[in-house]
Amino acid sequence: MANDLVRPDPWAGLRAQTPARVGLGRAGGSLPTRELLAFGAAHAQARDAVHLPLDVPALVARLAALGGPPVLTVQSAAPDRATYLLRPDLGRRLSSESAQALDERRAAPCDLLLVIGDGLSAAAIERQAVPLVEELLVRRPEGWTLGPLVVATQARVALGDDIGARLGAAQVAMLIGERPGLSSPDSLGIYLTHAPRMGRSDAERNCLSNVRPEGLAPAEAARKLWWLAEAARTLQLTGVGLKDRSDERSLSGVGD
Repeated sequence: MANDLVRPDPWAGLRAQTPARVGLGRAGGSLPTRELLAFGAAHAQARDAVHLPLDVPALVARLAALGGPPVLTVQSAAPDRATYLLRPDLGRRLSSESAQALDERRAAPCDLLLVIGDGLSAAAIERQAVPLVEELLVRRPEGWTLGPLVVATQARVALGDDIGARLGAAQVAMLIGERPGLSSPDSLGIYLTHAPRMGRSDAERNCLSNVRPEGLAPAEAARKLWWLAEAARTLQLTGVGLKDRSDERSLSGVGD
């Protein structure tokens, strides 16, 4: 009898096509209890994604097991999560200790530096970063040099500019946990910047978003990132002047 009170929405068929909240139905003048409970669970997952810390030692061990470049760890100038959330500016530059450590490293210049930042979802990094880095290593074009893999905590996107400049990178790709949504608490974003330096704006970056099995798969994200990196090398820029045409043409067509 209770089920007879639930009136399915005529759009319910769309639910099989999308994780978005459509066709939820009604129970009288309200949502069905199951949908209220599902919303509460999704909201809790999103909050956890923002607040739970990244397990740095475990991530470093998994990255090291790939057999690629050495792995470094750094921290932004935000000393803790609460400060990070209240002061985005501190997440865009290194702590004094991390800055000094990178300066003393005197790293050789590299073509591309991969920075892995917790951002607003440690869950995204823990689930998506290693498969993505593995694909990037496998698909690396001939002649490209990679810098060390840098794991950064309390990180904002622009932190990659500070790190890339100190390590002499021609380009930096920031792999970072995106702001969680109610259907995607573990989505990873990639931000590519040519000639990184502090003060770069978002208009000077290219972004690949929603990297996860249910969105942009790691293999496809790696293919697109390498296409953008090679195009950026040709054009000597990233951002609004570089359009992602990886699905339309070969690199030979860049600049046409």
